[in-house]
Amino acid sequence: MDQMRDLLQRAREWIADDPDPGTRAELATLVDRAQDGVDAEQARADLADRFAGTLEFGTAGLRGEVGAGPRRMNRAVVIRAAAGLARWIRAHEGGAIVVGFDARRMSDVFARDTCAVMEAAGVEAMVLPRPLPTPVLAFALRYLGADAGVMVTASHNPPQDNGYKVYLGDGAQIASPTDEQIAAEIAAVPSVAAVPRVDDGWVTLDDSVVEAYLDRAAGILALDGPRDLSVVYTPLHGVGRDLLLEAFTRAGFDAPLVVATQGDPDPLFPTVTFPNPEEPGALDAALDLAGEHGVDLVLANDPDADRCAVAVPGRDGRWRMLTGDEVGVLLGWHLLRRGARGTFANSIVSSSMLGRICAAHGQPHTETLTGFKWITRAPGLRYGYEEALGYCCDPDGVKDKDGVTAALLVAEIAAEQKAAGRTLLDALDDLAREHGVHATGQVSVRVEDLARITDTMARLRSSPPTILGGRDVLAVDDLLRPDGPLPPTDGLRLRLADRARVIVRPSGTEPKVKCYLEVVQPVTGDDVMAARSRAERTLDALREDVAGLLA
Repeated sequence: MDQMRDLLQRAREWIADDPDPGTRAELATLVDRAQDGVDAEQARADLADRFAGTLEFGTAGLRGEVGAGPRRMNRAVVIRAAAGLARWIRAHEGGAIVVGFDARRMSDVFARDTCAVMEAAGVEAMVLPRPLPTPVLAFALRYLGADAGVMVTASHNPPQDNGYKVYLGDGAQIASPTDEQIAAEIAAVPSVAAVPRVDDGWVTLDDSVVEAYLDRAAGILALDGPRDLSVVYTPLHGVGRDLLLEAFTRAGFDAPLVVATQGDPDPLFPTVTFPNPEEPGALDAALDLAGEHGVDLVLANDPDADRCAVAVPGRDGRWRMLTGDEVGVLLGWHLLRRGARGTFANSIVSSSMLGRICAAHGQPHTETLTGFKWITRAPGLRYGYEEALGYCCDPDGVKDKDGVTAALLVAEIAAEQKAAGRTLLDALDDLAREHGVHATGQVSVRVEDLARITDTMARLRSSPPTILGGRDVLAVDDLLRPDGPLPPTDGLRLRLADRARVIVRPSGTEPKVKCYLEVVQPVTGDDVMAARSRAERTLDALREDVAGLLA
């Protein structure tokens, strides 16, 4: 009873400090229900969840369900975050921030609150003119010479979520120790009422920033390349459509055919269960439209357009989704063929093929931890990707993943192949002949008890397997060791015979243990199909053993 009394008191104090009448009413209703409603027990559980700590500020900034309370995304949480970020900016002698937002629920409100807090704190705030993709914010930060950036988005999360992504003046997402420093400043904010805010004074940017982004995006393509290509495109109810269509037109392509039911921004994402192009079924409408019109290529962005998915007509007459690794190596190979120079990077859980392609072209390659906060910090970066459909094709312009420029480059490759009577699948076969078939896959185990994740990692460290998928485990790299080549992280890399590997790590966003698998199969006698079949059988055996290892 004392715990419930304390919980109700904390809720009332939060209501008194909340500047938003909508979330004040939401929480007040929940308090009333928790006291004497017919569903009091359910209301108390809901209330306890909302006050079981605070929404943590980390390397992804903030992300969570929109609603009232400290463990939800709301104006009170955002104002505190903006105040802490403003204090950090001023402490590091910064004076300007640029703010962007997508079309999710409350995104424009959270962006306005951020500007109001920044201006009151003496930080010049500039906000993008309308809901726009995350890559535009990342571009604007460098283009305008700001000291920090905020993008209000939850990317491809479910409809009920929103988020708050923070960038530094170099254009990259924040990483350790900056995230801890900003989190400490946020924790020091005593209350929302204590945070000064102004009603105006910030700058609403005009379309010149968008125009500059589009000019640069279109300019990454070869000026004299083929442009004969028909494309179906879906933004999955996000903010990518108008920008991508204009970018294609400026680059000389015909505008893609847009999936009409998914073209307009809609925070409810009504036609998809989960607005992530990786999810089964998310691109069904696009593939149906592509089948009706017989196009050459299907492209999709996630809702904030920083990721890009690709599908092509398969040799069996059905559409085939390319994996993130397949797109990643195609983009890297294409840039290298065009003479790109510098460091090429991918995350450790992505395919090793890019490294072999780089070696063949005499260019440096490096592996990083998962996430673009690490990929974009590779010294001398020219191109970087991760298997989760993220590609950084122009780091001098956008030091983050960018689904628009990736889509343009994929279209350029596809048009070149089409002009030669070939397809993207033919290009992938050529790479397999030269470097071997690199087959990748995943195994994930969701847990109810988070202690099971800790126990699993401890067990694998103390007693790693000696054989997986019929191949000897040659070495085990503990990624948590401080003397390794990468910043310490909770993970294990198992190196197997014949260049196969397994990486095991806890998910950073879900209660899961995730395993990333790769097998490499040389092509014998130009028979790529036979090599792919052998690689898939080996991958299946490896997948079965890894699943048993985690059971």
